[in-house]
Amino acid sequence: MWLEILLASVLGFVIYWFISRDKEETLQLEDGWWGPGTRPTGGEDESIRPFKVETSDEEINDLHQRIDKVRLTSPLEDSRFHYGFNSNYLKKVLSYWRNEFDWRKQVEVLNRYPQFKTKIEGLDIHFIHVKPPQLPSGRTPKPLLMVHGWPGSFFEFYNIIPFLTDPKNHGLSEEHIFEVVCPSIPGYGYSEASSKKGLNSVATARIFYKLMLRLGFQEFYVQGGDWGSLICTNMAQLVPSHVKGVHVNMALILRNFYPLTLFLGRHFSGLFGYTERDMELLHPVKEKVFFSIMRESGYLHIQATKPDTVGCALNDSPVGLAAYILEKFSTWTNSEFRDLEDGGLERKFSLDDLLTNIMIYWTTGTITSSQRFYKENMGQGFMAEKHYRMKVYVPTGYAAFPCELIHAPEKWVRLKYPKLISYSYMARGGHFAAFEEPELLARDICKFVGLLEQQ
Repeated sequence: MWLEILLASVLGFVIYWFISRDKEETLQLEDGWWGPGTRPTGGEDESIRPFKVETSDEEINDLHQRIDKVRLTSPLEDSRFHYGFNSNYLKKVLSYWRNEFDWRKQVEVLNRYPQFKTKIEGLDIHFIHVKPPQLPSGRTPKPLLMVHGWPGSFFEFYNIIPFLTDPKNHGLSEEHIFEVVCPSIPGYGYSEASSKKGLNSVATARIFYKLMLRLGFQEFYVQGGDWGSLICTNMAQLVPSHVKGVHVNMALILRNFYPLTLFLGRHFSGLFGYTERDMELLHPVKEKVFFSIMRESGYLHIQATKPDTVGCALNDSPVGLAAYILEKFSTWTNSEFRDLEDGGLERKFSLDDLLTNIMIYWTTGTITSSQRFYKENMGQGFMAEKHYRMKVYVPTGYAAFPCELIHAPEKWVRLKYPKLISYSYMARGGHFAAFEEPELLARDICKFVGLLEQQ
């Protein structure tokens, strides 16, 4: 017991020392050119052009022919999803994809919201821009930038947009009405991929900041999960005077001694700021933290080192691409789904929605360029980039979904985001929050904005 008290005291002192030596600082707003060749001497075309997703018989026939020629390996007996995507269930997915999935219909779904492209730093950036269908007299909508991650896309936000832009007709209060902008990260889907090395989250944050300025927004809210949370965080570090508030449902908190306190948390939870709910979500530590990281991070090591190698296979095989991506929508939604024969995929998502996300990657051929984002952000070494060591001094809201890959207690989040004004334990949901639980996430965004506006 006395040894534990001594260890707790030492850790407490180290944490206090680390916190007290921080200074409020911002990232330098630089510039870049990611298009092919050298930067043109003339100014960049800043026009905003309407865009629509299109398809063809040739595209669909090619997909069907590749599915028809699939070669699958039989799964081990009783392996379920413990070895990855179970090929017995994959046969069902492929049958639906080949014989029932209507890509032309889903293209119409994608074109339901206004889509655009514009050149920024040499790249054609794709985004959707959704304005409220109606506004009460004298009201103006609140601009909100929402950023996806991997292996998702802008399509993840299609079900949450109505709650934000038309809340009254979707069961929410009309106190907060948003104008939503959802861009595609460069190299994802319909956004052009970089021709040069180095396009990381900070460069992407700068590009999206320029996008918002081009749309006429000097101040705006940002929201994201996965890579989107890091990009939104970087935007707040780059241009804090333009970002009114940051709302995230995942936090990459690397400069943090608090994980070391988990071993003492059972005895000194109050001392370290842990709640009973935190203990439920983090214990047993061996299973819910360390084993979880080992199980779910294999893809990360590949993509952060040699993304082009696996990209060759995935970009050539729609079946391989589907298995690789859909497995994440199983275990990242709920780790217990790996115990199910079907990975629990259809418990939270429809095959139409899941396959639409796959088709965005397949038809654009962007799986390799999307994976390079890991190399650009992690390939230089652990915490090599300055922003990982910086705090965020913009008002922040955090939604802690219980099935996120690793739970981040409020104490951890506040270390990175000192102006945290809203921290919510969400009732249900996992990594793909906007896709899985759009109403819950929308309500928490509104809660955060309400608290911020009261200050």
